[in-house]
Amino acid sequence: MKTLQKAVTATALIALLVGCSPSGQNAQQPASSAQAGKSERELSSQPKSTASQAAAPRDSMALKRPLPSPPGTDAMYFKNYGTNPFISTDEDSLSTFAADVDTGSYTITRSYIQEGSLPPAEAVRAEEFINYFPASYPAPAGKTFGIQVDGGPSPFGSGYQLVRIGIKGKEIAPENRKPAHLVFVIDVSGSMDRENRLELVKKSLRVLVDQLQPTDTVGIVVYGSTGRVILDPTSAENRRTILSAIDELQPEGSTNAEEGLQLGFEMAERAFERGAIHRVILCSDGVANVGETSAHGILRSIEDYARKEIHLSTFGFGMGNYNDTLMEQLADKGEGQYAYIDSFSEARRVFMEALTGTLQTIARDVKIQVEFDPKTVDRYRLIGYENRDVRDEDFRNDQTDAGEVGAGHTVTALYEVKVKNESAGKLGDVRIRYHNAATQRVEETSQPLQIQAKLSGELQFLAAVAEYAEILHESYWAKDGSLRDVIELAETNASGEQQLEFVRMVKDSLAIRGH
Repeated sequence: MKTLQKAVTATALIALLVGCSPSGQNAQQPASSAQAGKSERELSSQPKSTASQAAAPRDSMALKRPLPSPPGTDAMYFKNYGTNPFISTDEDSLSTFAADVDTGSYTITRSYIQEGSLPPAEAVRAEEFINYFPASYPAPAGKTFGIQVDGGPSPFGSGYQLVRIGIKGKEIAPENRKPAHLVFVIDVSGSMDRENRLELVKKSLRVLVDQLQPTDTVGIVVYGSTGRVILDPTSAENRRTILSAIDELQPEGSTNAEEGLQLGFEMAERAFERGAIHRVILCSDGVANVGETSAHGILRSIEDYARKEIHLSTFGFGMGNYNDTLMEQLADKGEGQYAYIDSFSEARRVFMEALTGTLQTIARDVKIQVEFDPKTVDRYRLIGYENRDVRDEDFRNDQTDAGEVGAGHTVTALYEVKVKNESAGKLGDVRIRYHNAATQRVEETSQPLQIQAKLSGELQFLAAVAEYAEILHESYWAKDGSLRDVIELAETNASGEQQLEFVRMVKDSLAIRGH
């Protein structure tokens, strides 16, 4: 597919970093996703130029206005990345995108629902809903990644097939993980005093510290009106010292995120040890009002540090005056993970259950390319990943930035596909290309794209998740979607508390929506 803006330029991001305020006076109206007036899923031919226009906002460089927040909160900041259209294989048989393991959009939506309101459409990124639920793909034996492909008749698109492409990263036992040198950069500005969000940060970091090994270290930087070092890198053996520094944090002053991040990266660079994990962990509501204002400031530095193998992961807190756009794109620039922490249970899930995968990167610049066979496939549509688009010709350009995947992580992508013959066997091929973090070599693997006569129960559940996200995103392709149908399919196939919680969330959404 044609190029989408993978990330906004440093200028726009810096503007987000320093210019967002609850009033949103400098923001512009979001563009529409451009598919109104097309004829349902029966869009038979989309030239590449049309596809690009449909998938991207009209002005992807513009700041977006603050959007409606739950009752009693201030403005929230999201970006509209549009909605992917159907693509005719006669026009473009290749679909290329970067892997994504972020989950922030799902938990932000959950917070909206718990507060009794639906999220703005711009807050919903379908791939982050789908990837919130780890799939049961088998771990690869002796390889970096395993690929699983399956599919069958779509439960929400009559006459269409739903195709799942799943990748599973190799697993690394906690005792075999590399030493981790972590720097916590913590927002302690006045806004972090609201909703006890700083208190949740402190509880979250305690969970993470409890999982560390004696070979790991922790340093702490805080920022309010200015940034300052609270704790120099300290061995995890000195757990009491680290926890005491966390417990003593108090909210103060304005928000100088730029200075806090710069101090954090400088600390990480001083502690650099070849062969270890180096990660800056930002905990914030993402809204800043003091600091760098040039187009060549902290964001360029984040990319520079990432090239030195010092990565940035961002964890968002708070439902008022929260900047989702900045937090997601900072992690993207820093080759790290973005998650939103809305409860202590979510902190436990992110920092304890997924700790190893969060910290140790097994592959960088992970790109996925699907080549559909025009003889068997009439058209296709990738669900989500609008802001992860990669030019087809850049799939084998190993200088192109893409996604990072940690040990044991799973990545799932869903396609809606219109086949020319429902008895068709092979639909094409899927390829994965990446830099192997262990060998420092570029590797590529592929697998045939085939489907079955029936969807598995796990895939039927993910189909319900995807349809729910599309409905909330106000996707043209789900304009006739029914939350009742989502509930029925999800409830039938749900297993485990995490999936049952999703069913309850959809039921609450239906009650809020009223139909």
